[in-house]
Amino acid sequence: MSVTPTQLAIVAPLSGVLVPLASVPDPVFAAGAVGDGIAIDPTSSEVLAPVDGIITQLHRACHAVAVKTATGVEVLIHVGIDTVKLKGVGFTAQVSQGDAVVTGQKLLSFDADLVARSAVSLMTMVVITGAEGVSRLRPGYGEVRAGLDPVLHLELGARVAVQARDAEGPLVRAAVTLPNTDGLHARPAALLAAAARRYRSQLRISRGAATADPRSVISVMLLGTQHGDRLLVEARGIDAEAAVNDIAALLASGCGDSLAAGPTAAAAAAAPVPSAVAAAPPTATRPGQLAGVAASPGLAVGRVMQLRRKQFEVAVDGQGVGAESARLASALAEAARQLDALGAGQGASSQAQILGAHRELLADPGLLEGARTGIATGRSAAYAWRAAYMDYAARVAALTNALLRERAGDVRDVGERVLALLAGARPTALAVADRSILIADELSPSETAALDCRKVVGFCTTGGGATGHTAILARSLGIPAICGIDAAASALADGTLVILDGDRGTLDTTPDGAAFAAAEAARGVAATARELAQASAAEEAVTLDGRRIEVAANVRDAKETAAAMAAGGDGVGLMRSEFLFTDRDTAPDEAEQSEAYQAIARAVGLERRLVVRTLDVGGDKPLSYLLMPHEQNPFLGIRGIRVGLAHPELMATQLRAIVTAAPLTRLCVMFPMVASLDELRAARALLDPIARASGRAIEIGIMVEVPSAALTAERLAAEVDFFSIGTNDLTQYTLAMDRGHPQLAAQADGLHPAVLRLIAMTVSAAHRHRRWVGVCGGLAGDPVAVPALIGLGVDELSVSAPAIPTVKAQIRRLSRGDCQRMASGLLELATAAQVRAALAAFAGQP
Repeated sequence: MSVTPTQLAIVAPLSGVLVPLASVPDPVFAAGAVGDGIAIDPTSSEVLAPVDGIITQLHRACHAVAVKTATGVEVLIHVGIDTVKLKGVGFTAQVSQGDAVVTGQKLLSFDADLVARSAVSLMTMVVITGAEGVSRLRPGYGEVRAGLDPVLHLELGARVAVQARDAEGPLVRAAVTLPNTDGLHARPAALLAAAARRYRSQLRISRGAATADPRSVISVMLLGTQHGDRLLVEARGIDAEAAVNDIAALLASGCGDSLAAGPTAAAAAAAPVPSAVAAAPPTATRPGQLAGVAASPGLAVGRVMQLRRKQFEVAVDGQGVGAESARLASALAEAARQLDALGAGQGASSQAQILGAHRELLADPGLLEGARTGIATGRSAAYAWRAAYMDYAARVAALTNALLRERAGDVRDVGERVLALLAGARPTALAVADRSILIADELSPSETAALDCRKVVGFCTTGGGATGHTAILARSLGIPAICGIDAAASALADGTLVILDGDRGTLDTTPDGAAFAAAEAARGVAATARELAQASAAEEAVTLDGRRIEVAANVRDAKETAAAMAAGGDGVGLMRSEFLFTDRDTAPDEAEQSEAYQAIARAVGLERRLVVRTLDVGGDKPLSYLLMPHEQNPFLGIRGIRVGLAHPELMATQLRAIVTAAPLTRLCVMFPMVASLDELRAARALLDPIARASGRAIEIGIMVEVPSAALTAERLAAEVDFFSIGTNDLTQYTLAMDRGHPQLAAQADGLHPAVLRLIAMTVSAAHRHRRWVGVCGGLAGDPVAVPALIGLGVDELSVSAPAIPTVKAQIRRLSRGDCQRMASGLLELATAAQVRAALAAFAGQP
């Protein structure tokens, strides 16, 4: 029997401006893992009841409160991001759990100034956590008044029957001590609930006499857990053992929450806004100039075009499992055809590889299982798919490693492509005017690959970083780009004339005539230089005073290698072997690895050098099939060479496979993240007998990526054949700055004098032992840095394939002697800004 839908308006609990939930700076709320809803950027400080109902949850920190209506709809109001760490300081509750309230009644009040100084954001989330009877949810928009204006419109229909849970078989139990500093608040509870919903067994979590259903966010929050609580996980049913093991492990890891002790309440209340957050990005030098992270080099002059992402409304309930499953299958197939069409004719380019990775995501078992589970519970294909990919993206975005975090954009890109098809939206080409500079919150990799480079001369995104796929594509397409640009760029009017400097990471929004003329002249010179560089790419890179510098390539497979050799590469300075091990359920066997290394070796040839880096993964780049301990600070944990030494059979298999390529090329084996002589000797103990058995000459080297390796380079050089300096990691370890951090990325500068001194120390020690030194990090392909590296004595630069001709041409214009004299002066400077100014003067730039 059908039930006529009724309406329910959720009234604004605070005054302010409505913001889409997907835009809040918290991946769990943004992904809808806690529930669908809306966010408010508040202008008031009293939280009012959004509906008539009962207070079902009041967090002890008073930052979150839930109200349940007579119809069963449960509304959670969560004030601010990470406000749980204030432990109630600045918050005052006006109600208690169990109280009956009416719309507009005061629930909480808070000290807005104090909380704003101490929290990540005051953004307040209003989400529907109990939505079994909600058939449609429409968010509001614009400015709202507390207690008066609706923020969400709900259509209520028949309540969906709860899926029966299997309850036969023995009871399985596990005890866990909760590591979360602030207990299981909304975000970890949401991730726990998402994991629990994957299992069919009956589940329960207990804290003493209190119990909770782990599939319910509110139920978990109602446990009122604290750091150190002993929790009992219980399950009975067909997959009880797997469920208990998974949920216990998730609880023990903190459910994605930070486990570091937060500030005390008193300290948090008094803490000022960090200067790195409050200040303008350090590279903005004058009014009208906005700064971000330089993502793709070059200069662009054009007019602003703002890109606004389209929002799709989708029905909650489906029309039967069969019909919705068919809709999903059809959309996935069409998305695959679209990606194939975008990648057609692009060979081994970055575009083709990234689009190929997106194609693989369409078949990702975890992603598909999440969608199918949603469909099986009665949801529409569009609703289930959106929930699945947003949850997946949120988990990726919550990873510690900056490089992996940026892959969340790939998941959202693929997800939005399929969602558009499910919503009935036809793909339309982006209408772009000539000489456009695009500005967007985020530009997806497939959108970037589809850009008309004849019209789009540059782009800026307020999100993302220089290591994301969008930035990689921009570099391969030759489009100047800035990521992480100042948010003020989003307010620029369409048609505004601007100058984008992809080398410096700046956007000039108020240039005068002289600036336009200078930019156009510089663009003309650069275009001519690129043409000349391409014409002479096959020639050696020899300085004016006769010093040859090898210019090699950073690659990950045979196709990239062939393209790099065709672009003039002198060899491979870094083969990233970890790409053979990722995105799979088991490690590649020896035969599969051997085939891959031999294919790359054949592309390089007998006359050129191939440097293969052994597996470089770890706590920040986990492998699903490799058991790794949870680490509070994975950048300082089991990664690089330490992974190989912890799993000697895995490492020995890889070394045997690598050595099979020795007859085909000048083979070099390189160990990553070596921090001590003991680690090097332990790695050589595995490699040396394999190398001797091959009967081939194999060079052995290490990556210099941590300060301890540079400081002990004299000892290390005595036991290796070469060094390769990874300037990206060396910079972040030396300066204690995450190079993907949105506020610190611009300051994590590899041209800091401290980093240059470590490079100089490494080169000097190596040359005393007659060892060669390469640089395979980002500085190697930076035209500003190349003279400094040559001056410091580097013998090889390993760069991305598109950069090879330009770097070679630049070297031919330099005198090594001049570079040496200039570089010695750089070591006496105090800041990266001073170094950059000196290098600009050396290059004759203003």
